[in-house]
Amino acid sequence: MTKRNGYRDWRWLVLWWQHFFILWSTTDGQTRYNIQEELKRGSVVGNLAKDLGLSLAEIFDRKLTVASEAGKQYFTVDAGKGELVVNDRIDREALCGQSASCVLPLQVVIEDPLQLFRVEIQIQDINDNSPRFPSSDVLLDVSESTVIGAHFPLESAVDLDVGINSLKSYTLSKDECFSIRLKEVAGGRKVPELILSKLIDREKKAVHKLLLTALDGGNPVRSGTAQITVNVLDINDNIPAFEKTLYKVSVAENAAEGALIVQTKATDSDENQNGEIEYSFGAHTSESVLSVFSIDPTSGKIFLKGKLDFETDANFELDVSAKDKGSPRMEGHCIVHVEVLDVNDNAPEIILTSRPKPVSEDSPNGTVVALISARDHDSGDNGKVQLQLAKNNNFALKPSFSQNYALVTNGVLDREKDSEYNIEITATDMGSNPLSSKKTIHISVTDVNDNPPIFNQPSYNVYVKENKLPGSILCSVSATDLDSGENAKISYSILDSKVQDVSVSSYVYINSDNGSIYSMHSFDYEKLKVFQIQVQAKDQGSPSLSSNATVHVFILDQNDNTPAVIYPSSAALGSLSHQRMPRSAKAGHLVTKVTAVDADSGHNAWISYRLAEATDASLFTVNQYTGEVRTKRAVYEQDDSSQRLLIEIKDDGQPVQSATATVSILLEDGLHEPILDLRHKMSEPSKKTGRITLYLILSLASVSVLSLVTFLVLAVKCIRGSRSSGSCCMRRSDCDDYKNPNRNLQIQLNTDGPIKYVEVLGGDMMSQSQSFRSCMSPMSEYSDFTLIKPSSTTDFKEVISVLDASLPDSTWTFESQQVSIA
Repeated sequence: MTKRNGYRDWRWLVLWWQHFFILWSTTDGQTRYNIQEELKRGSVVGNLAKDLGLSLAEIFDRKLTVASEAGKQYFTVDAGKGELVVNDRIDREALCGQSASCVLPLQVVIEDPLQLFRVEIQIQDINDNSPRFPSSDVLLDVSESTVIGAHFPLESAVDLDVGINSLKSYTLSKDECFSIRLKEVAGGRKVPELILSKLIDREKKAVHKLLLTALDGGNPVRSGTAQITVNVLDINDNIPAFEKTLYKVSVAENAAEGALIVQTKATDSDENQNGEIEYSFGAHTSESVLSVFSIDPTSGKIFLKGKLDFETDANFELDVSAKDKGSPRMEGHCIVHVEVLDVNDNAPEIILTSRPKPVSEDSPNGTVVALISARDHDSGDNGKVQLQLAKNNNFALKPSFSQNYALVTNGVLDREKDSEYNIEITATDMGSNPLSSKKTIHISVTDVNDNPPIFNQPSYNVYVKENKLPGSILCSVSATDLDSGENAKISYSILDSKVQDVSVSSYVYINSDNGSIYSMHSFDYEKLKVFQIQVQAKDQGSPSLSSNATVHVFILDQNDNTPAVIYPSSAALGSLSHQRMPRSAKAGHLVTKVTAVDADSGHNAWISYRLAEATDASLFTVNQYTGEVRTKRAVYEQDDSSQRLLIEIKDDGQPVQSATATVSILLEDGLHEPILDLRHKMSEPSKKTGRITLYLILSLASVSVLSLVTFLVLAVKCIRGSRSSGSCCMRRSDCDDYKNPNRNLQIQLNTDGPIKYVEVLGGDMMSQSQSFRSCMSPMSEYSDFTLIKPSSTTDFKEVISVLDASLPDSTWTFESQQVSIA
């Protein structure tokens, strides 16, 4: 009866403590509560508002928040009552392991102004874990010759609880030959040993089944069991014995892999194989130990296999076994206690307790920008941290308590000079070899609208092919504003101006959001070669600010014009051209010359000639480059008197454009050559003809070199322009096709054969390009140049000066838009 009453009194005390165990105390700005683990969600820890001296209205208005350094939100605040309540399951063993004290620190932050309170929750253990053996089945081989009193170390049970709830004792099922004894080892820990109480006889009983029970000190008592199977062996009757039953060694956590930890040594009185010893770790050594240490089976030396970490494991208990090679094998055991020494190998951490907010540039000194704390996982001086701020006259660190700081303003802020700050904070520990870490805090400064938009470049060059579809993008302009927010939002527009007496808005339009400029219709290079646009960028501040940029648009030529026949004149008008030729003409006789021009420029205007159809194709040939029609052979009597030739004329563009000219040739008897001297010159070339030929060769070489140099200069300018000048091409081919007009004349010749085409370009950038196109003079066996269709009134003397520089020994004449070699 007395025992039952005592039990009821004890239960009453437990219930009383369970209801009134929540205590709090506030000292030096810190509040501490004591609670048991595994409380239900919603359990009240304490009245946080009252303990911190806050009203319920302040909790809501000042946005009270609770943060746990453990990372998980175990607690929350009931804003209606101001109470700190449990938010999630709290497992003391998961938080603090085997530590005798388990304190969960909380940081309570309130705003306006920012304040930080430190709250500590002491977690009390309850008996919620049973002792557990590493292995539920233990196998021992014991020789029948083992003497009474021999002891066999057993694996200790593990109880995750601490204090009174931890492991207390062991019991062994009844057996006349074996008993259990507790042996105290380093650190006050007790391990069980199986003691041989009576000699065993294998012939009477070969196997002993024992049940080992581990009991903790909680109420009610929790227990765990392991089945021990003892196999009685025979013959080998000496057990290897270690020189020491306990080896103690200390090693720094930064020891190198492969370092020798300790050498264990055991001896066996037996001889031969029964006395040969093999070392190993105990059968139940954990994987975590095996991953860190290794043992030499022959020498018993223990080496460091992995890396040590004082912060993870400060101590290791190694069970070393020495087995002989007899039959049955006998083994002895010893314990190696490894103490890990802390070194300063953890850099301190910088933690932002509150995120920094943007600060106005007119904020006074001392304005709190952010709350910061520091921590180091090392111990002792290695774990003490100091925070320092990089040299910065505008901000400072103000110490708070327990390695907590406030980042405050310490000078005049000017957003126009610095719109944002990257503040570098350095944390340094106080170890013998100090370690440090850095953290950068980004702080923005608010602004007013005092900066206009600025274009990336003052002017843009745009190159666009003619005949491109309306709505095609020409270019994108971009401007930036040093302000922020609404003050930095930019809209684009085109200022009104005239292009050929027409508003520029009828040619192009712009996307007001992104600055992309689009065409309103297709362009014709032959009508319009270049024009400019004024683009305005305006911000949305109050008042708004703006700036302008100029866009130069250059139209690139496309092959959209067919060659036009200009000689013979009747063929140019689309009718049949009639020519006469004597039947006495020899092979190579010049019958006529077809001349054509192309309104396009560049390669698109290069013309070639081909005989498409003929009454007798064996009689006539057409020069591919000059258009000269000559006889291939002498005229036979049976040849028809009327010959009809269809000559195809093609340009060099893509796609190819072509035209045709029809020539009718009448073969007549008794018709003489029109120029007798010419026939004489053909049969006996004069010195003048030779000199002209030489001039043409020199001209071809000079112009070829000049063309190559011009091409290289343009290529370099194009590459530089694509990087820095803002040139804006729709495709690479657009830029390649463009020939930049300037005051320097450019002469282009086709050098694939006899000179058949010359194009001279010149003019200012903003004026319409000026050009001359030439071909071989019609009906001429000399190499005259004829300039056809000048695009404007450009001075022909510039052409003469360029040709004169190419052929200095020639005389150039200008008459009726024709340049000739004298």
